[in-house]
Amino acid sequence: MEREVKAVSKKMWFGLFGCLTACIASGCSAETSQTQEVTLPYRGEMKTAPHSQTDGAYTAYTPISDVAGDPVFADYGRLLFPQQPWYYNGRTLGSLQLTWYSCIDPKKTVEIANYLKKRAEAGETIFYDIYTEEEKAADSEKNNTGLFFFKGRAGAPFAVCSAGGGFAYVAAMHDSFPQALELSKRGYNAFALIYRPDAQKACEDLSRAIAFIFAHADELGVRTYGYSLWGGSAGARMAAWVGSYGTAAFSGGNLPKPAAVIMQYTGYSEYSAADPPTYACVGEEDGIADWLTMKRRLQKLKALGIDTEFHHYPGLRHGFGLGTGTPAEGWLDEAVCFWERQLQ
Repeated sequence: MEREVKAVSKKMWFGLFGCLTACIASGCSAETSQTQEVTLPYRGEMKTAPHSQTDGAYTAYTPISDVAGDPVFADYGRLLFPQQPWYYNGRTLGSLQLTWYSCIDPKKTVEIANYLKKRAEAGETIFYDIYTEEEKAADSEKNNTGLFFFKGRAGAPFAVCSAGGGFAYVAAMHDSFPQALELSKRGYNAFALIYRPDAQKACEDLSRAIAFIFAHADELGVRTYGYSLWGGSAGARMAAWVGSYGTAAFSGGNLPKPAAVIMQYTGYSEYSAADPPTYACVGEEDGIADWLTMKRRLQKLKALGIDTEFHHYPGLRHGFGLGTGTPAEGWLDEAVCFWERQLQ
């Protein structure tokens, strides 16, 4: 098993190098990813409107620092946004921009922040540490990890969503929080993972998160059978690696594999007969994740008898998230149907 884990780690770094090299070559960023089909949000700073409404809710004009430092979130509010400030621009919720991402919807950003604030104010637990105090003391990087819980129906299956960010930062506000919130609206229990931005460590964190959920399933009110892993970009690689090699390969214990892996925009090409059923979607103008690479991988999985579904969208570049107002809009409902098919 040790030799297998080392082999996985080596593949990770080669895959990451290719991903970042492609990004640099394409010049893709939240600043330059406009296409005819994509409607991008307002990019400037909004300075004249009040910071919040009279009921205390956040608005598009609320400073990011006010949200991250809101006492209602205790000491985990800082994890709502990237820990590396050079990977995002904008001082307010409505002007937030994330490196390598397009289609950031300011209305969704505000909705997510208010959803979490309302639940925290109601006394609900919305954030869980996945490591013990002793483990965090031994490795300070583990202080910047954990699970945000988007609660669905009691006893419903769970999904773990992992954001991208090139294993340089965690783009949760666009690439895992929105997906998790929408899944919870459909009755599923969804978790958004904040992980250490390192390929090997990220997979260890994802495996630990799955183990945490299994161990606390009764407390969380979730069903462990038929869970799914969701991810965009780097997060999609994490979902695929853990889905294929299993949690035990990353020190997460020998737990059942996911019923489905849901992947967005990644150039990941490895495949094997051990891969779970896989749904994937990507834009045809993605300068980081070649859509043909994703297509070929799913074709190979299908040839092995693994259930797959693949969608590609004209005009879209990297990091479209929920795809609101783009040709990708509605992909999440298709992915949910794919997941549900694996539960039958």
